[in-house]
Amino acid sequence: MSIKVIGLIQLNDLEAFEEYRSQVGDTVALYRGKIASRGSFNAFLWNELHCGSFSAFVELEFPSLADSQAWASSPEYQNLLPIRTKAMKLTLFSISESK
Repeated sequence: MSIKVIGLIQLNDLEAFEEYRSQVGDTVALYRGKIASRGSFNAFLWNELHCGSFSAFVELEFPSLADSQAWASSPEYQNLLPIRTKAMKLTLFSISESK
C-alpha cells in the first residue's frame, strides 16, 4: 500500500522557496519517494475544520509509511529546515488510500 504525503504551503519568501524546491526532490528520492503533483490553492469549498489559509500544495508518494517517516526525519531533509522555515509555513501529513 502506498502512502501519500500532503503538504499545505503558505509562502513567505519566493526566492527561498525556489531554493528549497530545487533541493527537496532529491531528498524524497533517497527514501523511495516521488513528487506526484504540485499546484496552487484556489478556494475552499468546505472548511469545517477551519484549516488556515495556504497558497500552494504538494503531493508526495512513498511505498510505505516507514519510508515517508524515514524521509521526514532524515538528516538530508533536516538540513533543509532552515531554508524551509524562511520560505514557508508548512502543514505536512500522510494519508493511506482506501480502495
